[in-house]
Order: sequence, then structure tokens, then C-alpha cells
Amino acid sequence: MREWMQLARQPKVVKRALKYAVVVGSVLVAINHGEALLRGDVPLSRLLRILLTVTVPYVVSTASAVSAIRDREREEHRR
Repeated sequence: MREWMQLARQPKVVKRALKYAVVVGSVLVAINHGEALLRGDVPLSRLLRILLTVTVPYVVSTASAVSAIRDREREEHRR
């Protein structure tokens, strides 16, 4: 787990994950909460769900990047 977290905190992984979170998260927020946002219906409970909606693509991107890095490192050690 320690190795995973170290890889997940690498600047290139964080930067990529943030880009995906902004783009994909924005689309998901628009789909799932757009009408409520246009009405101004943003209680704390909805705001928390919006934050979770943006967090999901960040986590998925991070997990994917860490997995790819680990796979590449394993392949390099086999050579």
C-alpha cells in the first residue's frame, strides 16, 4: 500500500488525474446535477454528491496510472 500511495502522489499522476477529474467530472455533474444547479438548488447534501462525482474520475485515473506504472516496472525487471 505504501508503494501504491507513493506512485499515486507522483506529480505526473496527480496532474493527469486532475485533468480527467475536471473534464469527466464536469460532464457528469452537468448530466446528474445540471437542472438542480440551474434552479439554484444546491444544499450541502447535493454539494457533497457533486464533490463525489468529481472525485470518481480522479480515483479511476489515479488507479489506472498506478497500475500502468507498476506493470511497466515489472516488465523492466523481467528483462
